[in-house]
This record gives sequence, structure tokens and C-alpha cells, in this order.
Amino acid sequence: MPQAGCSSESDRPFIQGAAGDSGINSVEVLEPPPTGGTSGVETDSSASITDGGLVSLTDGGSQAPVQDDADSKMIDSEAAGLDGRSESVPTESGVGVVTSADALRQLLDHLAIPVGSRGDIESMPFAQVPLTREDAEAARAALWQDLEEDLRASRRAEHDAKSITIGDYTLRYDTVVLGSEPPGGRSLFITMHGGGNAPASANDSQWINQIELATSYHPQDALWVAPRAPTDDWNMWFKDHIDGLFDRLITNMVVFEGINSNKVYLTGYSAGGDGVYALTPRTADRWAGAAMSAGHPNGVSLANLRNVAFAIYVGANDSSYNRNTVGVEYAAKLDALQAADPGGYPHQAGFPLTSHWMNLQDQPSIPFIQGYTRDPAPNRVVWEQHPATHSRFYWLALDAGDEREGTKVIASYQGQTVSLEEIEGLNQLRVRFSEKMVDMDQPVTIVHDGNTLFEGHVRRNIAVIERTLREREDPEMAYLGELSLTLASH
Repeated sequence: MPQAGCSSESDRPFIQGAAGDSGINSVEVLEPPPTGGTSGVETDSSASITDGGLVSLTDGGSQAPVQDDADSKMIDSEAAGLDGRSESVPTESGVGVVTSADALRQLLDHLAIPVGSRGDIESMPFAQVPLTREDAEAARAALWQDLEEDLRASRRAEHDAKSITIGDYTLRYDTVVLGSEPPGGRSLFITMHGGGNAPASANDSQWINQIELATSYHPQDALWVAPRAPTDDWNMWFKDHIDGLFDRLITNMVVFEGINSNKVYLTGYSAGGDGVYALTPRTADRWAGAAMSAGHPNGVSLANLRNVAFAIYVGANDSSYNRNTVGVEYAAKLDALQAADPGGYPHQAGFPLTSHWMNLQDQPSIPFIQGYTRDPAPNRVVWEQHPATHSRFYWLALDAGDEREGTKVIASYQGQTVSLEEIEGLNQLRVRFSEKMVDMDQPVTIVHDGNTLFEGHVRRNIAVIERTLREREDPEMAYLGELSLTLASH
């Protein structure tokens, strides 16, 4: 069926980039020229959208300006897999055109060059060429293989030493292998020890205990990784540096141990439980599930846990710092969140008749969370920024410098429509797309406050695939295209 503003399948709008100062292209909605025509196209006046608070709209590449008719011509739209659309893309010489297949070949040629002799992939003209579905998947696989080989070479020593250092902080860890390796890879459990503001020897003892708990908690077909906190403070597991150290730990386990990145889980006891409460919401897109044992939330919001299985276990008699009563309150908060959003917030809570040490009565939390697998492109996300802020969350992202505590986005998609349900404290937002979310061969629509902010095609391109792989170092979190929205102040 034709989309709004399009008279037929053959003349639907398509996205064409124009150079911008930021290296991200302002997008114009263009009507394709007659078959066999040149790039001398007229800009549709509907491209200037001012209602709904939308100020400007940009596409995710950094394509060079389209050359004039003497230097470029239109590519064959069917060969490029663009469903009747045509787009002019300059080659590296600035003359001629490249198709999706050409872009993939040029990428593979580029990856064959030694890493130290290559230019930046995103700056290459082939990185902006619209790709077919098949070529985009081939590009993603090739880029991940290249990144994986680079990581194997650069991080082998730290993996063998079981010690990761970033800046002034070092994360040491030990591992226990449980069960066999299933198809698709083992699960990864990162488990945080108790202790806190205590002598190093006390925290060392708690670390050893956390390693030994592997056989008692006994997750199935898993790699149990018990890190030693880099510091000896009460909040040792949710200081800002933990986020980057854990990201790197997860990546290393995917690269060297074949971990399934959609089956990564976080657990912790006592001070480690404090860490589960605090760390899981702000890094929710890393985890399939998290199990909190005998910890205190310290007022953290759980709103971001919409797509993470979360377990709360506290001894009913664990009255220090009111852990027991606060645990009951937080279980009720999850009940309320799930009641308001029945598709999200899977959770479990238990309050055995024990004091602080639960004598393994929190063990049921392990099979509960392991029963869930991360969805890298969930159909609804809730993103509240906590004191340790981040620039991306599932399929949403921000430009550098826009990460601020207290901002909030609730966004969802259904069919070909993305709904920005709530936006607070932001005037810019990137929306990323994959085939798991929408059919990228069809137009997508973005709406906010009842207004249509965008309607058209989002092109797959190598630049976005490369960027999102490098950002997350996670093959499951690569996206194929993106739009950057600049909104009126919220």
C-alpha cells in the first residue's frame, strides 16, 4: 500500500545526504528522477518539517557532497536493492558510481590492508553507499571478524593474566567453567563479592568465597567469572570506572571464550548486591538477567530494567541498613512497573527466614535469570540516565557531550513505526535500526507527541555498522542504519 505522501511504490521518497559541519548529513527527502535520469533532482518541500518540535533531521553516514551531473550519474536501483529508488554516490575518485555489491567488495579489499596502513573506514566513500540486506549482513560479519582479530592480538596478554587495567584501576578475576559448551556459546556469569569499606585482606577473603560459590549456585553450561573489586570502598562495585572494566571483561570473554553475548548475567552478594542494584539499571543493555542477594539499593531507580530479568533475595531478618524492608519495597516497585507495562520487568523475589547469610536459599535466582536471553533490539526501552552516564542504550544513542544525569527517553516500535513516547532533558537523539526491528527495505515512520517527525527509508550502510560494532564490541549490538533527530528543548 502506498505510504502517506507517496503516490505509488515506484515513486516513494528516498534519503539523500548532503554534507554537514558535524560530519553527519542533513537529510533531504527527494523524489527520484525518471528512469535513466541524472542526479539533478528537485528537493521535495515536505523535507522542511517544523511541526512536532522537529528542528532538523540527519542521516547516519558522513557522505561527501553529491557531485554535479558532469561528475556523477544515478546507480541502477534494482542492482542496489533499493526497491525502485535511485541514489547518486561518488566513488573514491569522485567520478562514477558504486552499487551495494561494489561497496562490499571495496570494504573487503580495505580490510585486507594491514591495520596500521588503513584509513578510517567511516571516511571512505564506500562506507556511505546504501546496502542490500544480504550485503549489509556480509559487511557486518566481515567487520566483526576484523574487529575480533584485532582484539585477539591486542588483548591476549591481559586475558591470559586475568587482569584488566583501564586508567588507574585494575580488575583481577578468576574463573570456573561449569558444564559443557552448548551450540551458540556458554552463558557468562559475572559475580561480585561482598566486603566493602574494609581492609584489603577482608575483601580478598570475600572474593575467594565468591569464586567457590560457583559450584553451589551452579549455573548451567556457564563460565563463572569472579572479579576482585579494584578498590576497598563501600561503593566499590558501582563507581564509574566499573562500567568500562565490565564492558571490556564481557568483550574479552566473547572473543576468547566464545561466550554468547545475549546470555550474560550479573550477580552479587552483600556489597556485591549493592552493586547489582546500582549497576544493572545504568548498563541494562549488557545483561540478560541479574540476581541481587543481601544488598541495599541506596535509592536507585529500577525503571531501566524493562528488558532484564531481575531477582531480589534478602533474608527476612537481615535488618542492618533495613535491607529486608527495603528489599520488600523494591520488589513491590517491580510489581508496579510490570503492572503498568505487562510486556516487561520480569522479576522474582524471595525473603527466606534467615539473617544476612541466606545459606544458599537465594540459589533459585540463578535458574530464574538464566531462563532469559537478552533481546538486543527490544520493542520498548526505558532509558533514565544515572550518575554514571552513557552515550548509547539498546537502539538509542546520543552525541558526545549530550550524556547528562536526569534525562529520560521512553521509546518503542511496532511494525514500521517508532514512537518516542517520552523525552525529558534532551534536544537530540539518535535512533538506530536493524532488520530485527523493522523491514529496512520499506519506509519507516517516527512519531512524537502525535506528530510525524520522519517518514521514509533509512539506508543500511557500512559507516553505521562499523561505528556501532566499535562502540560496543558486541556482534549482537551492531546496527545497520540510523537517524539523528534534533528536537525542540524538552
